[in-house]
This record gives sequence, C-alpha cells and structure tokens, in this order.
Amino acid sequence: MPITTLVFDFGNVLGFFDHGRAIQQLARHAAVSADAIRERLFTEEFEDAYESGRIETAELLAHARALCGFRCPDAEIEAAFADMFWPNEDVCRLLPALKSRYRLFLLSNTNDMHCRWFRRQFAETLNQFDGLVFSHEVGMRKPDPGIYRHCLQRMGCRPTECVFVDDLPRNVSAARECGWHGIVYTNIGTLRREFDRLGVLV
Repeated sequence: MPITTLVFDFGNVLGFFDHGRAIQQLARHAAVSADAIRERLFTEEFEDAYESGRIETAELLAHARALCGFRCPDAEIEAAFADMFWPNEDVCRLLPALKSRYRLFLLSNTNDMHCRWFRRQFAETLNQFDGLVFSHEVGMRKPDPGIYRHCLQRMGCRPTECVFVDDLPRNVSAARECGWHGIVYTNIGTLRREFDRLGVLV
C-alpha cells in the first residue's frame, strides 16, 4: 500500500530545544540556583504530569513559585520556561516539497506553555501541516500506543500508509508496533536515505 501520510515529531526533529537555556532564564527570577531549579522542576514526574495534561499551567506555576521562589509575574516565568526552541532548518526546508505529495501531521509530547510558544514561533512551518496532535491535549504521551491510535483516527488512514519520524527510538518502536513505518531522526542525510528506502519522494 502506498504511503500517503508523513507524521513528524516536533522536538529535535522540526525544532531543536535546550532545557539548559530555559533553566538559566528562570534562574534570573528565582530565589534558588539554576541547579536547584533543574532538580526541583525538570523532573520526570513533572514532565509526565504536565505533558499528559494531568496538571494545568496555573497549578504548575503555583508549584514552581513554591519550590523556587520566583519573584516576577507569571508571564515572565512562562516566557523564560518556553523560550528555548530554534528551527531545524534542514527538515523545515523539506516540508514544502513533501506537502505537495503527502499529508503532513505533527505528533508531539509537549505541554501547554511550550506549545503556545512554539506555535507562534513556528507558525509558518506548522501552517503546512494538515493536523497537529499534542500530548497534553489528548491526555497521552508517546510511546503509549493509545496516542498512535488517536492520531491514526484523526488522520483517517491505515497504519501502513504512515511514516513516523521521531528522534527517540522508543517512540519509533512503538509506532512500528502499531503497524506504522518508522524512522529515527539523527540528521538530514539519514532522513533522506530512509525516505528513499520507503519510497517517499522528496
């Protein structure tokens, strides 16, 4: 069955990110050190809860103030936390050519603050997509099989028609277990070779 749909991850595929940049920006407003911010806020527990939509932004900000003693308005905390992305120009430049032949979808583990920020920053790039699926909005994170089923339902196609591109092998393995084609993104050269192997025209 021919491939009709390409599904991209956001972080470290369409856009790079650096938690260290966010931590240093947050430290300018905090009563504790950058190391303490990393230990108290950038934990797997917080990440999973926030990216799965189990806690809201207001609750996270309240926790952050209690744990780190931020001395600025919420808007400044949000900007410091979220302003850590920059485009992967190699992949972004591929999208117009792919768009002319395939449907494009985004499937990202993300959270409310990050999502609102990069949707503005990457608006031109994201406007080329036919659909955007964000973990915090659907209540599931990759590699949970449920998020792939949800995405497939949104796309209205068969698993064998889809190629999923993600930088994390565990997320690609989960997609393959659901019947999708999968590519682990490392660099643009490898991506092009994998597209060629699968018959995806660039």
